[in-house]
Amino acid sequence: QVQLVESGGGLAQPGGSLRLSCAASGTSGDIFSMRAMGWYRQAPKERELVATITSSGRTNYADSVKGRFTISGDSAKMTVYLQMNSLRPEDTAVYYCNALIQGKYALADYWGQGTQVTVSS
Repeated sequence: QVQLVESGGGLAQPGGSLRLSCAASGTSGDIFSMRAMGWYRQAPKERELVATITSSGRTNYADSVKGRFTISGDSAKMTVYLQMNSLRPEDTAVYYCNALIQGKYALADYWGQGTQVTVSS
């Protein structure tokens, strides 16, 4: 059983910063290799991609966060980070960690429980 545990959400003022972390854990049979990890967010509308990073280090960002957010990963710790700078009220959402993991028998998608980010003065 793979688990993703997120931390680092909270309240920030416009223009401020927050850093999210997400750590994956599981048995050696559950996690053969980490293919990619990323962050998505959901406000009242549908869940949308924020940023992803592959095992080779290739990153992808939503246009709305380019230049403000930075995704990074530590493959040894199976952890992904999202540094969020120059936060805006429209960044307010529940942020979800996602991981694409190759298990012993199958490739599967996993989600964290979500962490609230609120940007307000």
